[in-house]
Amino acid sequence: MTLAMLGAISQGILWGIMVLGVYITYKLLDIADLTCDGSLALGGCVCAVLVVEHGANPWLALLAGTVAGMLAGAVTGALHTVFDIPAILAGILTQISLWSINLRIMGKSNIPLLKHETIFSGLAEATGAPQTTVVVVLGALFAVATVGALYWFFGTEIGSALRATGNNEDMSRALGIDTRLTKMIALMLSNGLVGLAGALICQSQKYADIGMGTGAIIIGLAAIVIGEVLGRLTPGKLRSFSSRLVAAVVGSIVYFLIRAIVLQLGMDANDMKLLSATIVAVALAVPVVWERQQLRASYRKGGEA
Repeated sequence: MTLAMLGAISQGILWGIMVLGVYITYKLLDIADLTCDGSLALGGCVCAVLVVEHGANPWLALLAGTVAGMLAGAVTGALHTVFDIPAILAGILTQISLWSINLRIMGKSNIPLLKHETIFSGLAEATGAPQTTVVVVLGALFAVATVGALYWFFGTEIGSALRATGNNEDMSRALGIDTRLTKMIALMLSNGLVGLAGALICQSQKYADIGMGTGAIIIGLAAIVIGEVLGRLTPGKLRSFSSRLVAAVVGSIVYFLIRAIVLQLGMDANDMKLLSATIVAVALAVPVVWERQQLRASYRKGGEA
């Protein structure tokens, strides 16, 4: 049971980097970018091919997976900003295309990395620590670095312009902000993080698979909503931008812990997609029901007064 929970935490941290990518488009731009389902697999496929077939350094393979994800985001961005295709449809078109592209890159449906060194196995051999522990520690370092980098970036002029675009695109355009450029940057940054997560997950689980990104958007949305719900339950609530980024990663960890607990209780693994959808629906519904109850309670108090 303990090993399963530790494995869930390690998965949650690595997927948390993907969740940060989804957070950029979903919360800042109000776009449910379906590209991430394909760009996560793209990052893993590129990483696996470079490590297995070209003997590349696993750290360089991570960088390549990140760049590949950014290119996928650029395609979606071009479809949306240049050709005025609705964002959700542009994401779907890129996602569908990436299925064939990923198969072309790998040449088959999956590539194992069992006999090749990864950043996790290398560190595990050097320290003598269990690989699951190494994944948790190294993944946490990646997550902290990513949160710190995003916090810095969105405090810069271009980052602030990107956030303004999401808040009010018409007003941002009236103020002279090139909203097409900010959307392109956001989609590239988002899918770059998703590609990085795909490469990390690939090296952690020691294989890349054509379907490893299936349902990534659901996991991302579930983690974001869970993080927001947990934030509302905290005494001070999460108001700062940095705390919301951290909450997204924490939501990812909680999501995978819930999955692990349910599986330990005997749930069929084939029902995990149903569980994921249920978690998202419940997490979205809870805040609405809570606010309605609070509103009704305030009306009752007003009537009594």
